[in-house]
Amino acid sequence: MKIMLVGALGRMGANVIAAAVNGGHECRALVDIGYESSTTCADGEFAHIEDAAPIANEIDVIIDFSHHSSAKSIAEFAAAHHIPAVIATTGHTDEEKTYIAAAAKSAPIFTSGNMSLGIASLRDAVKRVLSVFPDADVEIVETHHNRKLDAPSGTALMLFDTVKESRPDAKAVFGRGPGSGKREKNDVGISAVRMGNIVGIHEVIISTDTESITLRHQAYDRALFADGAIKAAEFLAVQAPGLYSMNDIFGG
Repeated sequence: MKIMLVGALGRMGANVIAAAVNGGHECRALVDIGYESSTTCADGEFAHIEDAAPIANEIDVIIDFSHHSSAKSIAEFAAAHHIPAVIATTGHTDEEKTYIAAAAKSAPIFTSGNMSLGIASLRDAVKRVLSVFPDADVEIVETHHNRKLDAPSGTALMLFDTVKESRPDAKAVFGRGPGSGKREKNDVGISAVRMGNIVGIHEVIISTDTESITLRHQAYDRALFADGAIKAAEFLAVQAPGLYSMNDIFGG
């Protein structure tokens, strides 16, 4: 499988390249604004995804670990060349989501707030516990390194969506401050902590008046997200156009 990696010079770039090699794949094109220009870069290195058009027919799948603002150019490139795309960035605006959805009409597009199999398992566990405690209070707490740009994390929002599957009336409450008042019945608090070099911790706390359950996932190495992206790419490479997620690979 020949991969176009967008965000090649970012924190995840080296991990994806290593995971691709370990899986017997090749990163045929590396895209990053850190490259000066497509005319001066080495073969296969491009500053912008549009510059890679001449080798588009050599690409089997795009993996994006850049920034959510790249969604439009990546979606349009994938659609124009009918190339599957794994979009592993988070924090997309509503407008950016429309570009992604539009591209899925012409190419297979995979999106996920988190590329981890462990998070997929956590979501399944949340649904199971909520089925036993339908009236319990729910809080979501996510912790990441101090350089993370978006808050709350895409994974926290994905976990909230999981809660809403069991509780359609659930209402997200992003942090609490002076004057916020007492907790309402359908509130689901979502809190973001930023400190140090923490890769990622996500907790879902489910509490009644008599007992509490905390479901927790902690990532120790960013390599796990690269492994998940490669698995998603392998899955996507043989799919028809459409919008896919971790549920389509692992269920839950």
